[in-house]
This record gives sequence, structure tokens and C-alpha cells, in this order.
Amino acid sequence: MRWLAKTHVADSVAEREFEVTVDGRTVPGVLWHPNDGMAGPRPLVFVGHGATLHKRVDHVLALATLLVRDHGFAVAATDAPGHGDRAEGAGDDMQLFSAFLAEWSRPGSTDDIIGEWRAVIDELRHLDEVGVGTLGYWGLSMGTIYGVPFAASEPHVEAAVFGLMGLLGPTRDRMHLDAKALTCPVQFIVQWDDQLVARDAALEL
Repeated sequence: MRWLAKTHVADSVAEREFEVTVDGRTVPGVLWHPNDGMAGPRPLVFVGHGATLHKRVDHVLALATLLVRDHGFAVAATDAPGHGDRAEGAGDDMQLFSAFLAEWSRPGSTDDIIGEWRAVIDELRHLDEVGVGTLGYWGLSMGTIYGVPFAASEPHVEAAVFGLMGLLGPTRDRMHLDAKALTCPVQFIVQWDDQLVARDAALEL
């Protein structure tokens, strides 16, 4: 793990940017934790952002601030391939979404991202500020596409939040099997109406 900048502190929340190299890929991320000088273990929530977005999108920042400031958790998020600091060039949303679809369709994509997340979480849990405490997951849209198989295959995940996605797309069959394999408590957020995800597909998942 390489720290990229000095710790930024605001409203009792410490924010630190980092990089982790996984199988030759550079994975940029952010860790938020209480600025209380206390060592862990403390709960860690890993966040998976949506397609075309990134690790510091507004709702991820809001969630991280809430969990850190009000509950004393640590929160982490990384940029998925083709997103945020891993995007190639300054494309618009359509270009980013096209790149996401190509990545989603690539054989091995799900396993590669699960491997990245596991490596990052392992590094974070070695930090004094985090420690080996309770692990949770929160992800919407693309964060559900990769989050369901992650939580199904990672025994340390003790609770998860998913949503804004359904049983569709190139990994539909895998999500179907992985959803059945989940053993942790799950909250699922179902959208009322969505141009990309039919409500029936979300309810099916």
C-alpha cells in the first residue's frame, strides 16, 4: 500500500488516498476513519460505486462521513477499472458506460475485481486505525453487480447493502447463483422505476 497524500481532516473525519498493486494493476482508493488517534479494531465498510462514477462521488462521501463521524466506523472505496483515476481520458458518461459494458462482459472481470477488493481490504485491516474488526459491504448498481459475488465468496462480510440492479446482463447467471449463496444479512434497495433496470429484474434478484 502506498499513501498518495497527507491525511486530510474535516469534521472529525480523516481521509487518506492510497494505491495498492494487485496482479500488476494499480488500484487507487480512499480510506476514511475517525480522527481520534485510537487504534482498532473497528468496523470497516467497503463501498462499491456505480457505473460511470468513482470512489469519491457525493453519495459515497456522504455515507463515509456518516459512518465515520456518527458511528466510529472506517470506510473504504476504490475506483473500478475504467472509472475515476482508472479512466482512460476524459470521456463523457456514454463513453464511460460503454467502457463499463465492455469490462462487465469481459471473462474474468468479476473475479479480477473481487481479487482487487480482497487485497485492498487485507491491506487496510493491517492498519492500526482499522484492525481486524467487523466487515460490511455497501454497493449500488455496478456495486451490486460485483458486490453480490464478492459478499457470497468472502466469509468475513457480516452484513451487506445492495440495490439499483437486477438479474440481467452478461453476469446474470452468476449473480443468480451468488445471491442464493449469500449467508450474511442483506438489505436490498429496489428502485421504483428505472430506464436501465426493470423493476421485475430487481425484484427477481
